[in-house]
Amino acid sequence: ITTSSGSEFLLQADNYHTISKWHDAIKRTTDNLSKGAAGKASDRPGIRRANSTEYLPRHGLPSKTLSLPRPAPESPCTKEPKPEHRRSHMFKSSKLNYSMSDSADKNGVKNRLKKFITRRPSMKTLQEKGIIKDQVFGCHLLALCEREGTTVPNFVRQCVEAVEKRGLEADGIYRVSGNLATIQKLRFLVDQEVEFNLDDSQWEDIHVVTGALKMFFRELPEPLFPFPFFELFVEAISEYKGQLGLLLFVISTSI
Repeated sequence: ITTSSGSEFLLQADNYHTISKWHDAIKRTTDNLSKGAAGKASDRPGIRRANSTEYLPRHGLPSKTLSLPRPAPESPCTKEPKPEHRRSHMFKSSKLNYSMSDSADKNGVKNRLKKFITRRPSMKTLQEKGIIKDQVFGCHLLALCEREGTTVPNFVRQCVEAVEKRGLEADGIYRVSGNLATIQKLRFLVDQEVEFNLDDSQWEDIHVVTGALKMFFRELPEPLFPFPFFELFVEAISEYKGQLGLLLFVISTSI
């Protein structure tokens, strides 16, 4: 806007609504000034637009003189999305595709595992086919003796014979621990029913033999002294007279 005194003002706003308010305020002010100075210097020039020779009349401003062109709305079809919006859309799309494929893979794995478990043969079937054999360590003492057809398990008998043959003079017999790796190796051979000889050089350490024997008794499902006869054994041990006879009686009744 250029005033009659030659001053120029540039009015600018970010939206059309603000410009409209400014236009209305300027129009009202110009009208009031025109009414107050109606009898003074009627030939005094009024306010004109910048870059224009057209003066605005003081007595009433037509709405078309300061009407500002309304900016044309941008078409949503021609508006190009910002790069970050495109990246966000691509990320969401790829994430959706990945989640769908991941869910399908999980369902496939779940179905395969379900079929595998349902088709798996029972323990009894595997034992009948000889795939799974009853082990010696951890087996019930009565079941092991019935399977071997003896009253004393073969492994226990072999260990006792080896100790009586070459271990009675050893220091800390049944107290000193042997090499655990060698003990586990001996246990594996016993469980797999592989023939072995405790007189071999690999079993020359008698503490390995006694360690394996202690492990056998430690892993029994039921202790060597059965639970139903626990109180009788305690009573027999607490007696000073006739202790041996009472122990023999308890053992004979428990067999």
